[in-house]
Amino acid sequence: MSKTLTTESGAPVADNQNSASAGEYGPLLLQDQHLLEKLARFNRERIPERVVHARGSGAYGYFEVTDEVSKYTRAAFLSEVGKRTELFLRFSTVAGNLGAGDAVRDPRGFAVKFYTEEGNYDLVGNNTPVFFIKDPIKFPDFIHSQKRDPYTGVQEADNVWDFWAHSPASTHQITWLFGDRGIPASYRHMNGYGSHTYQWVNAEGEAYWVKYHFKTNQGIRSLDGDQAAEVLGADADSHQRDLHQAIERGVFPSWTLYVQLMPVAEAADYRFNPFDLTKVWPHADYPLVKVGRLVLNRNPENVFAEVEQSAFSPNNFVPGIGPSPDKMLQGRRRLFAYADAQRYRLGVNHTQLPVNAPRATEANNYGRDGHNALNPAGRGKNYEPNSYDGPVQTDGALAAPLKLDGHTGTYTTPAHTKDDDFFQAGELYRLMSEGEKTRLINNIAGSLSQVARDDVVEKNLAHFHAADEEYGARLEAAVARLRAGDEG
Repeated sequence: MSKTLTTESGAPVADNQNSASAGEYGPLLLQDQHLLEKLARFNRERIPERVVHARGSGAYGYFEVTDEVSKYTRAAFLSEVGKRTELFLRFSTVAGNLGAGDAVRDPRGFAVKFYTEEGNYDLVGNNTPVFFIKDPIKFPDFIHSQKRDPYTGVQEADNVWDFWAHSPASTHQITWLFGDRGIPASYRHMNGYGSHTYQWVNAEGEAYWVKYHFKTNQGIRSLDGDQAAEVLGADADSHQRDLHQAIERGVFPSWTLYVQLMPVAEAADYRFNPFDLTKVWPHADYPLVKVGRLVLNRNPENVFAEVEQSAFSPNNFVPGIGPSPDKMLQGRRRLFAYADAQRYRLGVNHTQLPVNAPRATEANNYGRDGHNALNPAGRGKNYEPNSYDGPVQTDGALAAPLKLDGHTGTYTTPAHTKDDDFFQAGELYRLMSEGEKTRLINNIAGSLSQVARDDVVEKNLAHFHAADEEYGARLEAAVARLRAGDEG
């Protein structure tokens, strides 16, 4: 038997096909509460989309520990082999809006919410181990250069490359983005990385710096420019459709989690700044340590409620995991921007939404009221300390303290022995096969050749020459051919 259709207040709806009017042909009546409520709700169905990572897909699953790592961290969800933790994973593109296509050359977001018994742990990263910038003060400028131009209303190669021309640290990530992995064939066929450096602390208080690597068990599959254009033309929602349909038919995608671990004492003398988001730690220096397996096995019931309203904040740590001095982690991601973006989009009580609320434990604090407040604490006091058995602090630090030194001010981070903006980009280029190099050159040249200003082109070419002389020379020749109208 069907349920009775009701208004928001629960009153039964007599007629959902016809509005109330003054006579059969008369004007509509303001007293038609169901009509007004229905139209008002419709006008408010959309919330502000994310400024970045707006276009996304997501699924539920679990993480299972397969290897012993408790000697490195006291995080409960990593405490023993065989332990499983429910999770939600959201994939996304970065620059496109909510209605943008999936098969584009753009980094992919890889955000995981672990519903642990010690609270939610959010790990927010990308499908690349590095990023374009190293200081969060440049993040709005970077994104503005990649978004639609305020005058033309479209993404402009002039803006994209002009920013990169003035940001030589971007050279490493550009080499990733325009390489063979720049357009994943699907979300299932790409790796995920925590990208930032984080901290693990074990039960004895011993701390390690850590980087996360989620290696796809489906194998890496990517699209070249022509294939991507064909996919976009046929199905703008290709990645969303692929993920949803794979899970529906029981083909559950999975990733193996590895970490790199650096004893805290080694950071100061390491050849690269270990907290620089434009740099990697070569595996020869810090080999991958296997941790466990991430599996996605359930689609959301409602994409808006569970994907669009999912909210991630890298300051959601659990005991045994903490921050590092990574400037991008501290500024753009951790201390302010992520959580503040969700307060703007979803309201201060977005953490009470089902997709964001803790599952293996419960939230107990003194936050009350605001838009959409559920106030689950009921009549409980909303101040601390109190004499009414309200929640109290543990006096136990989640992570190890960070050592501070020096005077306040704005600083350029001191360089380590191999810290320049080009060395690792050159190393990445030299690792590539001849075919990979050729495709990389063609991809960059196809974009850079669209830039109108000679000085912007020249500044960018200088970065690639600095990374590797062959890299720069081949790219310079390819750009010159395309700008002269010779695509041969």
